[in-house]
Amino acid sequence: MVEEDLGLERVNCRAKGASSGFKVAILGAAGGIGQPLAMLMKMNPLVSLLHLYDVVNAPGVTADISHMDTSAVVRGFLGQQQLEDALIGMDLVIIPAGVPRKPGMTRDDLFNINAGIVKTICEAIAKCCPKAIVNIISNPVNSTVPIAAEVFKKAGVFDPKRVLGVTMLDVVRANTFVAEIMGLDPREVDVPVVGGHAGVTILPLLSQVKPSCSFTQKEIDYLTDRIQNGGTEVVECHSIAMVLCSSIMFESAFGCILQAKAGAGSATLSMAYAAVKFADACLRALRGDAAVVHCAYVASEVTELPFFASKVRLGRNGVEEIYPLGPLNEYERAGLEKAKKELAGSIQKGVSFLRVTEFGSYNKMRFLEQGFDAELSPAQFMARSKTWIKCRIDPV
Repeated sequence: MVEEDLGLERVNCRAKGASSGFKVAILGAAGGIGQPLAMLMKMNPLVSLLHLYDVVNAPGVTADISHMDTSAVVRGFLGQQQLEDALIGMDLVIIPAGVPRKPGMTRDDLFNINAGIVKTICEAIAKCCPKAIVNIISNPVNSTVPIAAEVFKKAGVFDPKRVLGVTMLDVVRANTFVAEIMGLDPREVDVPVVGGHAGVTILPLLSQVKPSCSFTQKEIDYLTDRIQNGGTEVVECHSIAMVLCSSIMFESAFGCILQAKAGAGSATLSMAYAAVKFADACLRALRGDAAVVHCAYVASEVTELPFFASKVRLGRNGVEEIYPLGPLNEYERAGLEKAKKELAGSIQKGVSFLRVTEFGSYNKMRFLEQGFDAELSPAQFMARSKTWIKCRIDPV
C-alpha cells in the first residue's frame, strides 16, 4: 500500500550498492547448488548486480536473497522467456543448472538432460553477453564444456580464454583430505588436481603438494581414490541416510549431516562453496589482481586433448596463461594415461552431441559410422576432432 501511494514498484527500486563492482548471473539459482551459491555471491563485495535465473522457484529465492543487507542488488528471472533478459550485460555467468546426481547415477547418466540445458543456455550467452566469463558447473563437466565451446564456435563468438569448467571442488576436497592425513590446516594446503572432473580423470598431483609432504604408498592410494570418488561418497551417504536416519540417532557431525540431507543426492553445499571460491578468483582477476592462479578445465594444449584441467592464471580476459603439469612421478604418469583415455571419450561425447543434434537421428547414424566411437585413442580423437564431418542430409 505504501509503495502504491508513493508511486513506487519494488522491481524498480535500486539500493546504493557497490556500483563499481561486477554484474553476475547465476543460471539454475533455485537448485541445490544454486541457492547457497546465490547467497554466498550476494555476500561478495565485488558483486554489484546479481541476476538469479531458473525455470522454477526463482521469484521466491530472489526475494529471500534480496533481503540480505549487503551491497549487491538482486534481480530474479523466471522461465525460458526471461533467460536472455537475465544475461544482458553480464560480466560473469555461473551455470549450475541441470539435474543433480542421485544415488545409483553416474555423471554420464546426467548427460542427456544436462547437455540440452547447457546448449540452450550457451546459445543465449552467445547472443546476449558473448564477452562474459563463463563458469560451467553443470555435470558432466568433461562433456558440457566441449558442448559450450561448440555452441560458441557456431555463433562465431568462441573465446577459449572465457570458457572455464569449474573443477575447484576436486581441489577443495584434495586440500581437506591431505590436511586430515598430515594434521595441517586445509587453508594452508595446495594440491594441484589436473585432468577432468569425474572418476579417474581427476588426478591429484600429490608429489607437488604445498607445503611439501611425504606420503606412504598406502596413503597415496587412499587419497587418490577418495579425491576421485568424493562425489560418489556424498551420493552414497545420502542413500544410506535414507535408510538409517529415521531410526538411528548419530552422535557424530557426520551423522548429523546424513540426517539433515537424507536422500538429497549429490554434493551441493561443498560445490557451492567451491564455485564461489572460483567465481571470486575470476572477479578478482577481472578487477586486475595479479597472480590469481587456480585449477580449471579449459581449452588447452597441455596434452594432446583439446580440453584439460590444470593450473591457470586468470586475468581481465579470463585465462591468461596455462601452466604445464610439471614433473610427475611414475604413479602420476600412469594415472595421467588412464585419465586421458577416459577424458577423450567424454570430450568426444560433448562435441558429438551438438553435431548429432543438428544432423538429426538419421545423420546421427551416419556420423557414428564415420568412426567417431568410444575406442579412439586420445591422439586419434584429437586428429579427427579437427575435421567437421559433413553428412549429407537426405530428404525424408
